[in-house]
Amino acid sequence: MTNQKTNHLKKALGVGFGIAILVGSSIGVGILRTPGTIAGVLDNYWLIIACWLVGGVYVLIGVGTYAELATMLPKAGGSYNYIKRAFGNYAGFLTGWYDFINNALAPALFCIVISEFIVVLFPSLKSQITIIALGLLVAFTLLHSSGIKSGSIMQQITSIIKVLFFVGFIVACFRYSGVKFDPTESHSSILEMSVIIGFFKSLQMVLGTYEGWSSGCFFAEEDENPSKNIPKSLYSGAIVVIVIYVIMNMAFLYVLPVSALANSTFVASDVANVVFGQNGSVIVTVIAVFSILGILNAYMMIPARILFGLSRDGFFIQKGTTVNKGGTPIVTLLISSSIAFVMICIGSFEILFSLGAFMAVIVWGFAYAALIKLRISEPDLPRPHKSWGYPLTSIIMVLFSIALFFGFAYSDRKSFLIITIITLLSYPIFLLLNRTHKN
Repeated sequence: MTNQKTNHLKKALGVGFGIAILVGSSIGVGILRTPGTIAGVLDNYWLIIACWLVGGVYVLIGVGTYAELATMLPKAGGSYNYIKRAFGNYAGFLTGWYDFINNALAPALFCIVISEFIVVLFPSLKSQITIIALGLLVAFTLLHSSGIKSGSIMQQITSIIKVLFFVGFIVACFRYSGVKFDPTESHSSILEMSVIIGFFKSLQMVLGTYEGWSSGCFFAEEDENPSKNIPKSLYSGAIVVIVIYVIMNMAFLYVLPVSALANSTFVASDVANVVFGQNGSVIVTVIAVFSILGILNAYMMIPARILFGLSRDGFFIQKGTTVNKGGTPIVTLLISSSIAFVMICIGSFEILFSLGAFMAVIVWGFAYAALIKLRISEPDLPRPHKSWGYPLTSIIMVLFSIALFFGFAYSDRKSFLIITIITLLSYPIFLLLNRTHKN
């Protein structure tokens, strides 16, 4: 009976948190940097805007898929639950651990990035980057150990502040009355092969910036009414992010021409220097700090939920199902934070992030395929929300995920080899854990 009392997550979340977690985990430094790189590749105003809109359509298709899956199986841990139900325990085990590894790396990165931006604001702290990063990690771990309500409130506050900062920046850009440039100027035909290739390369960067749109599904088990709240929060949050991203690009291109953005390594800072003068870079740094605080808060919670689900299904230690009075899966939170602590101390984990990109694509592909499989194998399973455009949209997402995987495999063969070795080694480990769990 004791285990039954300690392994239930608390139903305390609603639409507000769902929107906040999606917005908070998606909007970050990417939108402040990526537009410059994309402008260098595409060199055309309308192509740039179209690329962000196509990325938005991809997100909306994905949202439809995950809204069906998460309301059908509202369990902690997100994607791996749907994959396990559709393709069996081993597929769930493998993708669950892939998803955990990919998400567990994030807190370390965001703590370091925030500390680096703080040093930009306060140069005297330059020698204290690691200390600041560790301090942030410990502070957020203590916050989330107090309960899900604390994490939810923090997520909503940081997301609201983030959106207000971005809206203010956008308004300031459009109010700018300096020298105007022709935004539609271009020197290449849209039908040229190099432009088409450039568009797909840019789309890959755009999708990376949108990443985080499925975050609400990790908390489906903690939602007070997942059947209604999850679709509302996923679609609402996705629309907020898409609108901000598209209008932000328009605002940048209103202030500076494509040619100027193409030479920028941090486009938001260059635009801010034009709009606000010499204080522009400071303003953008403050926006960046608040943006990443929201992402950090989200990714302090996500890995713990994945590991909680894996523990409950026998794919990790039984203690991983322990939930404290505040509703936090405390053991898995501390394990996730410990991993981040070690990563911050090491300070170099670029190879792991390359592997993370592979793992994310594998998980997405299997999740989209799971929807198709479950529609066929379990047609009578209750589905409070159904994915729009099925089966065409689901097939497109599966094919797109396969194309992304092979694209990554071709461009990063070292990571592909490591992923292959990990996958081969994972099956004996799965069998061992499965046997131990049965005993």
